[in-house]
Parts: sequence; structure tokens; C-alpha cells
Amino acid sequence: MYAVIFRAKPGVQDEEYGITVAKMRELAFEKYGCLEFVAATAGEEEVTISYWENEDAIKHWKNDSEHALAQSLGRKTWYESYIVQVVEIKREYSFN
Repeated sequence: MYAVIFRAKPGVQDEEYGITVAKMRELAFEKYGCLEFVAATAGEEEVTISYWENEDAIKHWKNDSEHALAQSLGRKTWYESYIVQVVEIKREYSFN
């Protein structure tokens, strides 16, 4: 399993931003097989982690034309800066 960690400093996030985020999330799940999506805010930073079965799914998601447009808008308006990390999950355990 893989995870994509998206950490961003928000810029101007208008109504179109909210609509686009919802659309991108739906697209990631329905077309590219995203397994889970977790988002949080820490101070002035947004942190989003999405989980994927394999790296190919992540690559296809990154190259989706609608996602590419959203990324462009993100760089122009919605984010001051961001970092994306793709990691392989080697081990997972939990306590319930």
C-alpha cells in the first residue's frame, strides 16, 4: 500500500476551491481506486493523506486531465506553497 501526503500553506480558497476539492476526491475514489482520504489542519498548514493500492494508481491520478487543471489552479490561487510526498507503507498496526 502507498500513501500520498499533501502538505500545503493555503492561499485564497474561494467557492470554486470547495467545489473542486469535492470533485477531485470523488474522481480519486471512483476512477482511480483511492482507498482512504484523511484531511486535517495544523496551524496554518493543511495536511491531506490519501491511501492507494499501488504506485501505478497514483501515477494515473496525478496525470488525470481534470486533476492537472486543479493542480494548476492550486499553484495560481489556492495555495501559497505545498509539498507532496509519496511513501510506501511497509507496516501497519493499530489498537482498538
